[in-house]
Amino acid sequence: MNRESKIRKARAGLLLIASPRFKNLSGPARGTYGERKEKAVAGIKASMPFLDLVDPGIVYEREDAEKAIKLFFASDVDFVYAEFLSWSEDFAWIRFLRDCPQLPIIFCNVAKDRMSFETTLDEDDFIDYLCAGTLVGSLEASGSVKRVPREGVKTVLGTREQISAQVKVFAEAARTRSILRRSSVGLMANMNEAMWSTYIDNYELFTKIGPEIHYLPYSDYGTEIDNLPEEQVKAYAQQLTSRYRMMDDVEYDKFIGCVKASLAIKNMAQKSDIDCFVYNDIDQATFRTAGCRAGFYPEWFNDNVSVLVPEADIGAGLITYILKLISGKHVNFIEPFHIEDDFGTFAGGHAGPNDHNDPQWQDNVIIARDVRFAKTSWKYAGAPFAWYRFSPGMKTVAGLYEQDGNYKLITFLAESLSEKDTPQSSKKHLLATYSHSIFKPVVPVKELWEKVLNIGATQHYAIADGDWRPQLEDLARMMGFEYYDIR
Repeated sequence: MNRESKIRKARAGLLLIASPRFKNLSGPARGTYGERKEKAVAGIKASMPFLDLVDPGIVYEREDAEKAIKLFFASDVDFVYAEFLSWSEDFAWIRFLRDCPQLPIIFCNVAKDRMSFETTLDEDDFIDYLCAGTLVGSLEASGSVKRVPREGVKTVLGTREQISAQVKVFAEAARTRSILRRSSVGLMANMNEAMWSTYIDNYELFTKIGPEIHYLPYSDYGTEIDNLPEEQVKAYAQQLTSRYRMMDDVEYDKFIGCVKASLAIKNMAQKSDIDCFVYNDIDQATFRTAGCRAGFYPEWFNDNVSVLVPEADIGAGLITYILKLISGKHVNFIEPFHIEDDFGTFAGGHAGPNDHNDPQWQDNVIIARDVRFAKTSWKYAGAPFAWYRFSPGMKTVAGLYEQDGNYKLITFLAESLSEKDTPQSSKKHLLATYSHSIFKPVVPVKELWEKVLNIGATQHYAIADGDWRPQLEDLARMMGFEYYDIR
């Protein structure tokens, strides 16, 4: 999928319901009920500039609901924004709930700061009183949300400003849901035989989450390595060495071997239109083909809003991709290594390619030998990688796992500590062979991991700067995931 399709605004269908009984009631000062509702609609639309809105007009009659359904389907909306503009007959609403294709719906009731009338003694004030009856309309409509079988409806109440903030979060999740259904996962080229707990059902993945899985053969990988243009290899090698310090013990021919292994992955992803590249970097065939484990993260992945993850873990690749789509930020891939109870921290990181391209933290990257791989007999044993001390700051940590055909999304907050704030050591790079950091979770560290162990997970997680749990919660509700926010 191209970049523009992933960074577009969320597309929302407006379902704004009003009463045909009131439509032509008129007050001398402020116009008809219908005219006042048109002004209200303009205000609603102006409050959501972050959306691409599909507006069928105010829904008064059954035919208006049918028109809205057809327009939303034809416009391929990500979700529906629903609001009762006053009390209204509910026949159009119930028809919409029954007949609209399965789409996330956010059903909103807006509380005004104060009413625009003092009494209802004159006709003009009385019509404003009718216009203000959104609570009674929403209450009437709320029962049908439960009675008409429908998933993915979220009900919220607040001021217009508060509603807009919640809609923005919901929209980011709904847009992600839509993009997932058009995305492709590339697995090279088989499941990870060392970690069976990471296996997921490909059919369930396609039908319940959306992406197609494409198996990328090692023969293609070898062909891409062999056919790399020399100028492309030189340009990427120069880019890396101009940005990052290379350790003295790195052998240049092995560095070039790793450059080629990394570029070939990028070229495969680009040619096969892969959005989430799941690289099996511990398979013997990888080493026979490339002579090493790819250790760099070509910028094409970020430019295309795509991701690259190691160890053939599709679930971990998907949560990395999901965080990328939601946050738009650099996303890293970790496994927690160990707890240090004296400090309330855990160490986490991962070998292999990890996104080291954040321009604010280029000083945190060194080109260093993969010391563990250096002990092997493969062609480029000891080939280097981008040794990244992850950026400091509060991170959303999230994992996605399958169990009995259902999915569990686990998330929590943890601070990635800078070397200045790390109690164990003031050195920046602590764990050879791994891009890494020391993390201090918001929840006490032993309590956190005990809860995760009891939920049941695997060892792989994605991390991104900021708190993206509200978006993940909305997405989990839309997708039917079990959601665990460890607070």
